[in-house]
Amino acid sequence: MDTDLTHTNERFSVLSESSEFLNLILNNISSCIMLLDKDLMLRAYNDPLLSIFSNKKGENLLYRKCGEVIGCAYQIEEQKLCGNTSMCRTCELRISVLKSYANNEAIFNSKVTKPFFNFEGEKIDKHLQFSTRMFVYKKEKYIILILEDITDLVNIKEKVTKLLSDHH
Repeated sequence: MDTDLTHTNERFSVLSESSEFLNLILNNISSCIMLLDKDLMLRAYNDPLLSIFSNKKGENLLYRKCGEVIGCAYQIEEQKLCGNTSMCRTCELRISVLKSYANNEAIFNSKVTKPFFNFEGEKIDKHLQFSTRMFVYKKEKYIILILEDITDLVNIKEKVTKLLSDHH
């Protein structure tokens, strides 16, 4: 591969003029990357959101609240908007996003377990790792939320721990 890109040690700023290349990078990251506005509405996202978290196949996800987009069980069961359910005040994702927005506080690799509805309409617990950060673009504040489904990893760790404790 003989391109200018392979001969540079610069950061991603070298790619700032190639939105196509940046989109390819974002869509090939296994984590869900969500861009939220001041109202916590989804303004942009990468492709993994559609296969990992969203329970809304084929629907337009833009300008929807985070909980609705990722299939939050409370939002669906209570039939209330994200931000208005009985659990929203204690939702770690929501609190972290608000902290990042209001206080410019970056949150790194926090973990949470929450119930979600999957594509088949089944309620399942997912173990998530997430990070949030606020940034300003064209005088508007945005929050980037990175979500990783670590359910399989947590389940494997629990099985190993159980096996080890059973043998001792």
